[in-house]
Amino acid sequence: MKELLVPVGSMEALVIAIKSGADAVYLAGKKYGARASAANFDNEEMIQAIKLCHLYGVKIYVTVNTLIYESEIYTVIDYVRFLYELGVDAVIVQDLGLISYLKKAYPNLEIHASTQVHTTNADTLKFLSELGVKRVVLAREVSLEEIRSLNTDMELEVFVHGALCISYSGQCLFSSRILNRSGNRGECAQMCRLPYKLYEEDECLETNGNYLISPKELNTSRYFKEIMESNILSLKIEGRMKSPEYVGCVTKFYRALIDEYYKTGECHVDSYLLDDISLIFNRDFTKGFLFNADYSEIMNVNTSNHQGLYLGKVINVSNKFIHVELERDLHQGDGIRFCRTNEGMICNYIYDRSCKLINRAKKGDVILLDKRFDIKLHDKINKTFDVIVRDKYINIEDKKIPISIYFKAHLGSSLFLRVSDGKNTVDVTYGNVEVARNLCTSDETIIKQLKKLGNTPFITDDITLDVQNSLFINIKDINELRRMATNKLISVRENSKREVVINDVKSEDSILPYDEKKNISILVRNEEQLKYLLDKDVRIYVPNLKLYEKYKTKANTFYRTNRVSDNVSYRSLVTELGSLKNGGVGDYFLNVTNHETVNLLSRYLDIITLSCELDDEEIEKLMLFYNNNLNVELVVYGRLELMLMKYCPLNYLVNKDKVCHVCTNNKKYYLVSENGNTKKKYPIVTDPINHTTHILNHEVISKIDRIPYYKSIGINNYRIELFDETLEEIDELMALVKEKIC
Repeated sequence: MKELLVPVGSMEALVIAIKSGADAVYLAGKKYGARASAANFDNEEMIQAIKLCHLYGVKIYVTVNTLIYESEIYTVIDYVRFLYELGVDAVIVQDLGLISYLKKAYPNLEIHASTQVHTTNADTLKFLSELGVKRVVLAREVSLEEIRSLNTDMELEVFVHGALCISYSGQCLFSSRILNRSGNRGECAQMCRLPYKLYEEDECLETNGNYLISPKELNTSRYFKEIMESNILSLKIEGRMKSPEYVGCVTKFYRALIDEYYKTGECHVDSYLLDDISLIFNRDFTKGFLFNADYSEIMNVNTSNHQGLYLGKVINVSNKFIHVELERDLHQGDGIRFCRTNEGMICNYIYDRSCKLINRAKKGDVILLDKRFDIKLHDKINKTFDVIVRDKYINIEDKKIPISIYFKAHLGSSLFLRVSDGKNTVDVTYGNVEVARNLCTSDETIIKQLKKLGNTPFITDDITLDVQNSLFINIKDINELRRMATNKLISVRENSKREVVINDVKSEDSILPYDEKKNISILVRNEEQLKYLLDKDVRIYVPNLKLYEKYKTKANTFYRTNRVSDNVSYRSLVTELGSLKNGGVGDYFLNVTNHETVNLLSRYLDIITLSCELDDEEIEKLMLFYNNNLNVELVVYGRLELMLMKYCPLNYLVNKDKVCHVCTNNKKYYLVSENGNTKKKYPIVTDPINHTTHILNHEVISKIDRIPYYKSIGINNYRIELFDETLEEIDELMALVKEKIC
C-alpha cells in the first residue's frame, strides 16, 4: 500500500492531518529542521505528537535534516536519542556523518535520507543502503521513468504536491552567501522567489516577467495513476510552512485519489477539491520534472505570489467604489488580488448596487468594494482567500477507530471485557454479578452501554455477549469496565514502539593521509586557463568533461564530476555521493561540517573540502578534533556556486525552448538583481553536455589573507576557483597564496 505523507508545522496542523486521512506525517522540533520558520514542536509537544499519531495509527517522522556543525554534533545525537526512546517511527536526516553515527548507535532507529542528500542515481542509493538508510527522498528533478529504472530494495519517497526548489535537491547556497541565512540550516530566504533581470554581457534582455527562477507549484493529480502504478512507496506533500487548512485540503484531495485507485484502479480528479486547493495556495500548477514538464510548464516568471482563482472583473470605478462583476461567490472576510496592479485586500465591507452592506454575494452579482487603490477599468480580480473553504478544512469530524468488543458475565466471576482494534487486544475485569431479584439486565441494555464510547477515539458495531440468564448487572459497573478497557487500549496504542537498542559508539579516527606539504588547487573554466597551469605545481580541477578528456593524461588534472550523475571513472573532484567510487578529492558540495562526516568520507577520498558555510570558529573546532592533523581543503578565492538547476533560463528565456545553442556562443549571461542603484550580477554557467545550469555568486570571496591562521590550525590545501580571470591575474593569485602558505 502506498503511504500518504503529510507536512505539519504545528499541533493544529497535526490534528487536521490525522483527521483528513494522512498515513504518516513529518514534522520538526525547535532545532535541526529545514523549516526553522515554522512553529514546530518543543519537546513536550513532541511527546504529545508521537502519542497522538500512534493512537490513530499514523506514522510520525521527525526531520533532523540540517547540516550539523562540530559544536553541536553530540547535542543532536542526544536529541535523536530522545526521539528514539519516545518511539518516533523514523528520522529524516541530511547530514551524512549523523546518519553514519546514528545507525551504529541506535540500530533499530529507522533513518530516511532527506531530499537534500541529493539522491539522483543508483550509485547514491547503493551508498546510502550500505549506510543502513531504509528510505530515500529522491530529488524532485528525477523523472518517473528514471525512478522506475532504479533497481533497489530501498523504500522510495517522492514529492507529489507543493512548492518546488529550483535548485537541485534544495541544495542551495544563495541565501547563505547573500543574507547569511543557510538553506542547509533551515533558514532559506527564498532568493528564487525574488525578481531578476537577464543580461547578455551588458545588455538587459526582454523577458515575459521578472521572476526568472521562480517555479510553479507541483501538482501531480492528473497523472496520479502512473504514480500509483510505480515503485514509489511514499507520496509526499510539501508544506510545513503552510496553513492548517492547506494541510487538510491537500490531504483530503490525495487521500481520495489513493482510495479510489485501490477501489477501482482509476484516479479521477475532483474539480471542487482542486478549486479549493487553488484557493488555499498555488503559484499556478505544474506536473514537474517528475513527468518531464518543459520549462514553460515548470516556471511562472510573471509572479511568485499565490494566485488563487479568477473571481471577476472591474466594470466601473468611481471616486468611492470599485464596481465588480462576479464569476464566483464572494463572502465577507474573503481575500482578493487585483491582477494588473498586484494590490490585495480583505473584503471586510461588501456592498450591493444600492450601497447596502451585505455579507455575501453570488456568481453573476455586481458588488461594490471600497476604493483603496488606484484600480483600472477591466482589471481582473482573483480570489486568494476563502473563509468558507478555510472553515471546511479546519472544522473536520474526529477520526474514529473501529474496535470489536467481547463482554462476559457469569455468576461467581467479575465482569470481563475484551476490546480489540484488530492488532492490539486488552482484557479487563471489574465489578460483581448477581442473580436478578426482579428484572434481569437485558442484552439490549448491555449493548447500549458498551456503545457509549463518547469522547474516546473508538467506534463499534461489533459486540459479542456471553451473558448467563437471569443476571442483574449494575450499569455503573458496565460503564466503568468500558472506561477501563478503552483507556487501556489508548495507552497501548499511544506507547507502541519498536525495541530500543543503544550501542556505545566511539568516534573513529579519520583515515585521511596527512600531507604536511602546502598545496594549491585551481578550478579552471576554459582551455586557456588549463593549458597555462599544466606545468605549474598545482592541482587542476576541470568541470568540462570534454576538456578534461583532452588533458586527462596529465598527472595534476582532476575531473570535477557532474553533480547529478556520471558514468565515468576518472581521477576526480567528487561533487556527489554516486561518484565516491572514483576516489580523489571531495568537493564542498558534499557538505562536510563535522568529524563524523569526515570519518565516513575518508573511507573513499584522499582529501576533503570543508563546507563553504563553516565559519572560522567551526573550522577550528573540527580541526582540533584531529589535533590539527587532517588532510582537508578550503576554498580561499572565487565565485562560489550558489545553485545548480535542471532548468535553463537561457534556453527558455533567450532561445525560447528551441534547439539549444545559446550557451555555446561564448557570450556571458547574468541574472541581475536591482536594489536602488545597486546591481548584483550573478554569472550563469551552463553545461551543454549534462544540460545543467550553474548560478555563481555576484562577488568574489577572498580568504587569502586568512591563510596564515588556517595554516596554524593544520590546513594545508587551498583552492582558487577561477571564472574569467586573465593569465596575469592567475599569476598574481598564485603568488599571493604561495606567499601566505610559505
